[in-house]
Amino acid sequence: MAISVNIYYTGKNGAARKFADEMITSGTVRKIKEEAGNLRYDYFVKLDDPDTVLLIDSWESQTALDIHHDSPMMNKIIELRDKYDLHMRVERYVTDESGIPSKDIQYIRD
Repeated sequence: MAISVNIYYTGKNGAARKFADEMITSGTVRKIKEEAGNLRYDYFVKLDDPDTVLLIDSWESQTALDIHHDSPMMNKIIELRDKYDLHMRVERYVTDESGIPSKDIQYIRD
């Protein structure tokens, strides 16, 4: 079972993009990706809302996510989130172990 968390960071005047850029340039993203159990940690810019950045954050298990939440990287994330005065909307998903239904496969192009 994998856990994915979509975090929408929203700020003013490009603040969310600056936050994501600093997360990357500071090496924090690299360190998070190196944590045991991390499957994905990637930022995306919403095309219809340039003041919002989406983080897709995926972990092998709740235990791996809990360890990440107790890591020093969380302090850096909080520090930068406050620096850029960002607000968040969060969605949490658990992987469906059954895979992609056969009816849906016909719509996927390799």
